[in-house]
Amino acid sequence: MADSTLRQYVPLTCHGHSRPVPHISFSPIDQDNSSYYMISACKDGNPMLRDGQTGDWIGTFLGHKGAVWQARLSPDANTAATASADFTAQVWDTHTGELLYILQHDHIVRAIAYPFDNSGMLATGGFEKKLRIFDLQEQKHAASTGSRPSTPNSVVSPIKIESARAFEIGEGAHTQAIKFIVWAMDPNMIITASGDTLRWFDLPTRRCIREAKLDGEIKSCELVSLAPTYSSPSDIGGGLPVLAVAAGKTACFWGGKRAEDELKRITLPHSIASVAIDLKGRKLVVGQEPGTWARVYTWDDAKELDVHKGHHGPIWSIAFSPDGKLYATGSEDGTIKMWKNCEGFYGLWRGGISGGSSTD
Repeated sequence: MADSTLRQYVPLTCHGHSRPVPHISFSPIDQDNSSYYMISACKDGNPMLRDGQTGDWIGTFLGHKGAVWQARLSPDANTAATASADFTAQVWDTHTGELLYILQHDHIVRAIAYPFDNSGMLATGGFEKKLRIFDLQEQKHAASTGSRPSTPNSVVSPIKIESARAFEIGEGAHTQAIKFIVWAMDPNMIITASGDTLRWFDLPTRRCIREAKLDGEIKSCELVSLAPTYSSPSDIGGGLPVLAVAAGKTACFWGGKRAEDELKRITLPHSIASVAIDLKGRKLVVGQEPGTWARVYTWDDAKELDVHKGHHGPIWSIAFSPDGKLYATGSEDGTIKMWKNCEGFYGLWRGGISGGSSTD
């Protein structure tokens, strides 16, 4: 990519949270109308759902009694899952805001993940140092055949699931809190980030089959993917999702259906709190730590392309949209900023370098 093609667009700023935003993520694209959504976790305990292209507020999920550390949308975008310091993970209806499930734990829940293409399963982890799998469909069926209570207004109460009813994976494998969980494209593989160590778990055997000790505490760990209509074999990762991890001064990447194939490690001149990758544009975006800037580097030679200023606190989470045409940053300052990653008209941005609509 030549420097002459670069242009920094004014970011969109999403307000509404009153405390730091530790995690943001996007839904897959709705194939009917090409829309998608963004969800944000916040230490104010009120995760928010937004339009993914414009950042417009859609709704707030109310009910947690502690900080929300992570929030994710299901593959079909019909539900959202949140992990909280109130010792629960909760699952919500994204259309009505109704609380559907309360997954009870014995300590703070820091990490949560859906399978790549299954909205009926959920993995959780946190300060209990246990990786658990909840089968939501099975619990829903059990509740429907039992005596699930209703309120006087005929609103169905959420299904409460004790942690003992989940499947534990890799018993005793974790010695520190689980901060991130990634469900690989292969549904039989789950990766966790705990301390400075990544672990790969084989679900059929429930065993840890691989560990990787990195160059510092893992600050972010996400599976980056493009919607099938936007991905191609020429992308980084060959058109498959890529696991992107920030640890110390190093950004680490794994590919393949099981996220086991190490692609690259890029050591930067500063520590990083978060990382995301532009699979098609062959660049990575990192949140500098300490600092408040997002820095953009080339994938091939780690050349710095840009510096995004505007946040007033560390950037804890970075996520690319499923079409790759924008990315969002979530910060300690309580705001989310959305940065345009394509030419031409897109979302609330108007105009461009050439008026076209191709990605960088």
